[in-house]
Amino acid sequence: MAHSEPVEKFLSHVPLFSGLHDRQLKQLSRRFVTRSYQPNEYVVSQGKGGAGMFVIVSGHAEAVLESRDGDKTVVNTFGPSDFFGEIALLDDGPRTASVVATEETECLILSRPDFIAVMQNDAEMGVIIAQELANRIRKLINSFGSK
Repeated sequence: MAHSEPVEKFLSHVPLFSGLHDRQLKQLSRRFVTRSYQPNEYVVSQGKGGAGMFVIVSGHAEAVLESRDGDKTVVNTFGPSDFFGEIALLDDGPRTASVVATEETECLILSRPDFIAVMQNDAEMGVIIAQELANRIRKLINSFGSK
C-alpha cells in the first residue's frame, strides 16, 4: 500500500473514517505508515505506551487481556478494515490489552502527533471522527449492559 490513492480508498471503508470527504481521506492517508507483522508477533503490548492507532489491511489479530496472575483471555478479534488503539490518538496512556497477529498481517498506523496535526488543520474532520468514536464507546457500553 505504498501509494496514497489506494490508502484513501481503503480508509473510506474503515468505520472510523467512512464519514470523511475525499479531500479529508486524502489528507489523512498521507499520515499513515505501513507495517507487517508475522504470526504470534505482538502489534501492541498491554501496559506499554500507546503511540497511535492501527488499521488492519490484511491478515488477522487478537486482542488479549492478561491478568496479574498471567492468565490470558482473547477479548476481541480483528480482520481487514478493523481498527484498534484509537484511544491512543486522544491520550498517551498505557495500552489496555495486547494485540497479537494470528497470521501474517499488514497494518496502517497513524501516530498520535500526526492525528493531532491533521485535526488542528480540519476541525470538521475532528468532529466526524469524534462522533464515530463516541458511537463506538456507546456500543461497547451497551454490549456490557446487555449481559
